[in-house]
Amino acid sequence: MTLMLRHVTIRVSDRAESERFYRTTLAELGIEPTHAGTNLIAWDDFAIIEADGEHPPTRRIHLAFVAPTRELVDAFWSAGVAAGGEDDGEPGERPQYTPGYYGAFLRDPDGNSAEAVIHNDVRRGGHIDHLWIRVRDLDAAVAFYSTVAPHTGLREGRRWENGRQFRGAWATFSLISDGTPPTENLHVAFPAPDERTVQDFHRAATAAGYRDNGAPGERPQYGPGYYSAYVLDHDGTNVESVFSAAGR
Repeated sequence: MTLMLRHVTIRVSDRAESERFYRTTLAELGIEPTHAGTNLIAWDDFAIIEADGEHPPTRRIHLAFVAPTRELVDAFWSAGVAAGGEDDGEPGERPQYTPGYYGAFLRDPDGNSAEAVIHNDVRRGGHIDHLWIRVRDLDAAVAFYSTVAPHTGLREGRRWENGRQFRGAWATFSLISDGTPPTENLHVAFPAPDERTVQDFHRAATAAGYRDNGAPGERPQYGPGYYSAYVLDHDGTNVESVFSAAGR
C-alpha cells in the first residue's frame, strides 16, 4: 500500500534554533535524524532547511507526528516547553477530532504548529500523521489537489465549512480556508510507484494551467535512482511527485 506523504520540508529562519527544537521534541517520540548535512537535517519523512534570500521561512502550517503512547505525547510537550517552545495546547483528549484522539501542541521557533498525537487510526510506516495547510481560496485549492489526486494516491476525506481533507494510507492532508493568510514556502512530496506516474502527475497539473516548477527527470543529487517532477499549487506550495528506485 502506498504511503500518502513521501516527505515534507520546511524552511527555517534559524537552523540551529529550529534543529534544537525538533531534535528535542522528536527524540521523545523515538524519532531520530536520518540525515544531517550543512543546510538540511531530516527525520525520514520530515526535514528542515535554512531559509535564505530567495527562499523565506515556511509559515502557517500544522504538522502532527505519530506518538507511540499517550505518555510520549506528554513527554513531547514537556520537553518542548522546557526547551523554550511555546505551548499551543496542553496534552489531553480531543474527541471532537476522532474517538481516542490524544494530542499536545507546540509552536516551533517560526510559529508553526507542531503536534504529537495518538489515536485509533494513526499513520503506519511514517512519522507524519497529518498535515494542514492554509489556503486563500478553498475551491481553487481543492481543484488543484483533485487534479493531481489520481497520480498521488489522494482520495477525498472529510468536508467542513472551512476545510477539505484528503486521505492516503493511514495519513491525512487538509486544506484550511478561514480568512487567515495562506501557508508560505512549503514543500510537500508524494510518492510515485514508477516514473510514468511522475510524468502523468506533471502532465495533468501543467495541462490544467498550474505552474511547472521542475520537469520530470532524474535528480541524482538527491540519491541514486531519484526521479521527480515539481509543480506549484494555487498558493505557491512546491508539490513534488517522486519515484526512487533505490528507496528512501
